[in-house]
Amino acid sequence: MSDSSLPEKTLPEEDLSGVHPCAPDRPNPSSNRRWWVGLGAAGLLLAVGIPLVQSRLVAQETEAAEPDAVNVLAVETLTVDAVSSYEVARAYTGKIAARRSSDLGFTRSGELVEVLVAEGDRVSSGQPLALLDTQSLLTQRRQIEAQLAQAQAQWLELQRGARQEAIAAAQAQVRDVDNQLALQQQQRERREFLYEQGAISKEQLDEFAFGVDALAARRDSAQSSLDELLNGTRPEQVAAQQAVVQQLDASIASIDVDLNQSTLRAPFDGIVAVRQVDEGVVVGAGQTVVRLVESVAPEARIGMPTSAASRLRPGAAVTVKADTERFPATVKAVLPEVNPDTRTQVVVFQLGPEALTRVSPGETVRVTLSEAVPTSGLWLPIEALTQDIRGLWSAYGVVPAAESDGYQVQPKAVEILHQESDRVLVQGALQGGDRIVASGVHRLVPGQQVRLLND
Repeated sequence: MSDSSLPEKTLPEEDLSGVHPCAPDRPNPSSNRRWWVGLGAAGLLLAVGIPLVQSRLVAQETEAAEPDAVNVLAVETLTVDAVSSYEVARAYTGKIAARRSSDLGFTRSGELVEVLVAEGDRVSSGQPLALLDTQSLLTQRRQIEAQLAQAQAQWLELQRGARQEAIAAAQAQVRDVDNQLALQQQQRERREFLYEQGAISKEQLDEFAFGVDALAARRDSAQSSLDELLNGTRPEQVAAQQAVVQQLDASIASIDVDLNQSTLRAPFDGIVAVRQVDEGVVVGAGQTVVRLVESVAPEARIGMPTSAASRLRPGAAVTVKADTERFPATVKAVLPEVNPDTRTQVVVFQLGPEALTRVSPGETVRVTLSEAVPTSGLWLPIEALTQDIRGLWSAYGVVPAAESDGYQVQPKAVEILHQESDRVLVQGALQGGDRIVASGVHRLVPGQQVRLLND
């Protein structure tokens, strides 16, 4: 190869620094020193870090095999006991009722002249409440009193019989008729003689004969009147007049009843609840004037199912709640009839006298009764339950761990039978004597190892 085939070499231009660009690098003493220092540090890190990493891996493997007691979750536990029944409190609602309440009115019609009470007044038994006009009744009474006086006088006269003066007058009349009769008989005898002698006619003789008969009849009548006076009044006449007197007495008594009923009186101690009418109104018989509610210890009437009412006995002590107040009461009676609509019986509770001024008729009251429900189960606190799949509930039972000396939790499915305040009655996989986690179950998972705080 000739030299002409080689490319022509051109010399590089000289750098301003005085170093040729193609010249090999010369070793720098300071750069070499830094390089060797970095290499030594890396070796030192490798020498120290490898043992640390190895020890950390060993520690993790140890933790995976056996949990540290310090990191195990501490839980509070309790031992559940089985029960055969539970008490349930049931509240029943009713109303306060006065023992007696009446819509009072007059038994007769008349003008209302005065109402003596106002609503809310307390009255005692027999106290006047209202008055009717009685002027016409008083006038009728005076009239009948005069008739009674007259009838009584006649009755007394009949009882005493005829006076001596009347008897003497009747006797004188009998004597006078006797004398006239004797004279007439003598005259007739003379006329008969004259007639036999033919001195007078037959007609003249008959006139004297008729006169004798008429006087004889008059004498019989006068004698009968005298005998009546001497024998006294007949018992029938006395009895008839006595009946007239009694009838007038009854009329006066009837007017007295009307006068008494013209005053409306309280039939019992009570409180005037309503005043219906005012003065000047003409009220009818039976029309309500005032409504009176008895002011004695009130009663509470409460409807209950027959199963609850049948357990109550008269005299049993209970507590009746009215709004925020409570009153001691006793069972007064269990009414025998069952309401066909509600299927309940009414139980009457007698409240004490202290409730008289603190409750009002018609006020709503309640009675709470405890009832034993026979069923087997276990009581758990609500905090011990956690919601399981498909809407079920479970509690965490505490059992010894299989691979260590500690404990672990296992879910126990339960069914809630009854809830009461902060606890529930359940049935299910739990048994009496099992130990469960009492609270904080939201932090647990099945199979988790735990440490018992109350062990």
